[in-house]
Amino acid sequence: MLQITNLHASIQGKEILKGVNLTVNKGEIHAIMGPNGSGKSTLSSVLAGRDVFDVTQGEIFFNGKNILPLAAHERACEGIFLAFQYPVEIPGVSMTNFMKAAIDAQYAYRNQEPPTATEFLKKMKAMRTMLGLPEKLNNRSVNEGFSGGEKKKNDIFQMAMLEPQLAILDETDSGLDIDALRIVADGVNQLKNPDNAYIVITHYQRLLDYIVPDFVHILYDGKIIKTGDKTLALELEEKGYDWLIS
Repeated sequence: MLQITNLHASIQGKEILKGVNLTVNKGEIHAIMGPNGSGKSTLSSVLAGRDVFDVTQGEIFFNGKNILPLAAHERACEGIFLAFQYPVEIPGVSMTNFMKAAIDAQYAYRNQEPPTATEFLKKMKAMRTMLGLPEKLNNRSVNEGFSGGEKKKNDIFQMAMLEPQLAILDETDSGLDIDALRIVADGVNQLKNPDNAYIVITHYQRLLDYIVPDFVHILYDGKIIKTGDKTLALELEEKGYDWLIS
């Protein structure tokens, strides 16, 4: 599904990613861990198409297509979703209108007929129920006045509505209490299927108790320096990063 080869990226002339190689197949969950400043959030932003970063070398192919020339909204319509570390507020735009516009744009990009209003509202109700979100969410402005946990759960709700093939969760567990963490993880686990994949970026092993990865990658100084299974995250919890980089 996703093939990253020798990816280099910089911002304002400073190189952050220094040769990332990563393959993600359908049905897989990949966790990316690493110390602060290692390039984790930069990688997620580059995959999503944030134009503040310059890709200076390498390739990103998604479902066989080179996505580097594509804008962020085109990558989203191709099936890539980014759950932000710090979700933004959009005052004056209700969740219902926001999600309807996003889904209509997605269907238009794919030359498909969008769902009817009835079908759309039925899906919103089903996804809200699955994630334990109240009905009043429909009319609230996007993330306005939301707590940190509510914003993260709202990101997972948007992901559920858009049904991406590849979802990137950028430190979604940051600032969540244990109950909110379980709700977010339960949503991810219910949405996981053999045709989609997840990249979970996190500092903490605790999230991986609930979203169990197939692979754990350690990103350090702009490169993936070690890959293992879920036990690698437990080693990091116990030993830190020094044993890997000394």
